[in-house]
Amino acid sequence: MKLGIIGLPNAGKTTIFNALTGQELEATPYPNPLGTGHHVGVVHVPDQRLDRLTEMYKPRKTTPADVTCVDITGFSRGISASKQKAGVFNEAWDVDAIIHVVRAFADPSVVHSEGGVDPAADAAALELELVFSDLELVETRLERIAASMKKGIGEGLGAEQAVLEKCRAQLEEEKPLRNLALTDKERAAIGSLQFVSVKPELVVLNVGEEEIDAPATESAVASLGDFYQGKDALVFSLSGKIETELSQLEPEEAALFLEDLGIAEPAMNRVIREAYSLLGLISFLTAGEDEVKAWTIRRRTPAVKAAGKIHSDIERGFIRAEVVAYDDLMSAGSMAKARDAGKVRLEGKDYAVQDGDIINFRFNV
Repeated sequence: MKLGIIGLPNAGKTTIFNALTGQELEATPYPNPLGTGHHVGVVHVPDQRLDRLTEMYKPRKTTPADVTCVDITGFSRGISASKQKAGVFNEAWDVDAIIHVVRAFADPSVVHSEGGVDPAADAAALELELVFSDLELVETRLERIAASMKKGIGEGLGAEQAVLEKCRAQLEEEKPLRNLALTDKERAAIGSLQFVSVKPELVVLNVGEEEIDAPATESAVASLGDFYQGKDALVFSLSGKIETELSQLEPEEAALFLEDLGIAEPAMNRVIREAYSLLGLISFLTAGEDEVKAWTIRRRTPAVKAAGKIHSDIERGFIRAEVVAYDDLMSAGSMAKARDAGKVRLEGKDYAVQDGDIINFRFNV
């Protein structure tokens, strides 16, 4: 999974990026009108199930699932959509979801690009830029299709043209493509076009240290939730500064820090979980003396395709999947006892893998 972090300048994008990846990078200075430059990092997906399986199997190594994060440079309003896309949005095209950081902290030492802190206005402004960027892409593509048809070489482009007209109508109403209902066939017709507003979106309200549970924060989250309702987006708040401090601490120190703050877990854990939920992703697990590992797949993935995540040979030679649910294995205490209790079962290639399934694939090549 790949997440792109976007937002207006000085919203705290790089702070959130550092909190996720444990890095200590400096933000690109504002203003940076063409939006050039970005940071890339990898974060391990937190999963306590791996810890328990590691205790049980004592493997040579434990491998969590990974998420790639891209800190995409902030942009200035008022630049043409074509320059925005050339400078900023081209870096967001290949991400699976967007983390949209909205500033809600007051800090006189950090200039606000629009002159004052206004989360609702900032969120709406960036959402509109995503829409305008995609609208320009749609119009450009429709012009090229029309030109091809005029020359008599546009055979087969009618389906794409029809879908693009639906997209244009949606975008002209200043609505993102992520909540436009399209069939699988329609999505395939425009699959080569890299739209941005179609991406699922995690909207993170970046608040000050003293504002985590403040009534004003709750009100701002509720207001943004109303704005994004039905737009394949989720809104919640966190303090980027606190999360970055947590990411720099040793686990024991971080646990004490969280306890002092009265927080159950780092908010960054929720960011990853919610991204999985938005994208319909789950994890299945493999466990043995050599390695305990988490594998990310889409929900309802058939067992034979899940096998292919490990190796194409396993998919090609798939025979059966030996499956036990994580909770059943933990209750039994060992794989042998889970078998004795009848909790280990054999599934065929069409079995829809469930989150937390521990699987041993039988195959022959």
